[in-house]
Amino acid sequence: MTSSAATDLHTDPKRFDGVDVYAVAGNPISHSKSPLIHAKFAQQSNQNMHYGALQPELGGFAKAAQEFFAAGGKGMNVTVPFKLDAQALADVLTPRAQLAGAVNTLWNQDGKIYGDNTDGAGLVRDLLAQGITLKGARILLLGAGGAARGVVGPLLEQSPKNLVIANRSSAKADTLVTIFANLAKANNTILESVSLEGLENSKNIAPFDLVVNATAAGLDNLSPLSNVAAANIFVPSSFAYEMLYGKSTSFMQQALQRGARVSDGLGMLVEQAADAFLLWRGADLAKSIDSRAVLTELRS
Repeated sequence: MTSSAATDLHTDPKRFDGVDVYAVAGNPISHSKSPLIHAKFAQQSNQNMHYGALQPELGGFAKAAQEFFAAGGKGMNVTVPFKLDAQALADVLTPRAQLAGAVNTLWNQDGKIYGDNTDGAGLVRDLLAQGITLKGARILLLGAGGAARGVVGPLLEQSPKNLVIANRSSAKADTLVTIFANLAKANNTILESVSLEGLENSKNIAPFDLVVNATAAGLDNLSPLSNVAAANIFVPSSFAYEMLYGKSTSFMQQALQRGARVSDGLGMLVEQAADAFLLWRGADLAKSIDSRAVLTELRS
């Protein structure tokens, strides 16, 4: 990505004299709601800042990010497909970014680039705001890729009774169980893995309180669950959470058909953005921003 491309997207920090500049980077990025969300937070807390968008070429994230920070950029959110690139770019990783294995938030501090992952905290905050009890709950996490790994730690910190990670390849799920074994033990949580096919065995699978879909199946209007598996894991008291937002997915329909409550991931998007905003602008602004008001406005 060239610096002129950054200018075209209104995120060249040199164009905003006296204003702190932030951006979200992804490819594609035109659909992103992050600029609107952060503009709302800035308005709520009277912050003088500009938040724009960057679309680095595939393979060009590091160059684009380095140019952005060299030009005076203060912080950057990172979305698909650059979260691993952002992790590699960061000079310092927070503990939760290390566990998540990916970075979605960068900032410049004392000449070093810091990397964090606010996705899991955003998911937990959205679930709690919707009245979902996580402590002592039976949780099923669908998927074992980057999106899933980013939320395992914060879910475990809520001390659920069980956290089962299900993936097409159970080997990838097994890896996550190994990585997070100590955290699970510290929170008295039984952490297990299973293949998606294994969810069809009603003798071994009981219904779950919370089912989180961290796969991208919904993008193709598919569900990671067979109808047999869905019948085993959903009951009317279940809550189905789809990380994608803006559409009713096949996963959500399977849950609704069995009487369960559902939510898309728009609240998670807003809440992870709030975490990033406070990292950049100061934790003392927590009482000045209202993430649920921003979410309500986005949904209207």
